[in-house]
Amino acid sequence: MRTPLNIIADHYSASARQDMAAMMADVSPDVVWTEMAGFPCAGTWVGPEQVIDHVFKVLGSEWTNYRFELQELMDAGDRIIGLGRYQGTYGKTGKFMQARVAHVWRVQGGKIVQFEQFTDTLLVARAMS
Repeated sequence: MRTPLNIIADHYSASARQDMAAMMADVSPDVVWTEMAGFPCAGTWVGPEQVIDHVFKVLGSEWTNYRFELQELMDAGDRIIGLGRYQGTYGKTGKFMQARVAHVWRVQGGKIVQFEQFTDTLLVARAMS
């Protein structure tokens, strides 16, 4: 059986390949996914469909070359922490953004059941205004 660390590492690998099906393969149907207040996709989304519609489709349509670059992955048992950097250019302003980010994941029974994002929303807001 894959460990929580393997599951999240696989998610990030799929993200780097822009493979949505593989990204969502280990996401629970009841996942609780929270994007930080002040972020373009702010809110708590429940289930893979809401995550795709309210997070990934929004970022993909409003930003050019938006990506997350994983720099460190930390194993805390059923909680995994990913540290890295967001970057991209906001379409409406043409402004480039780079911001550090921490992702906190919770995995149970081989499925991602919770995600929470922490990032510098001021840097994102500056690119959007």
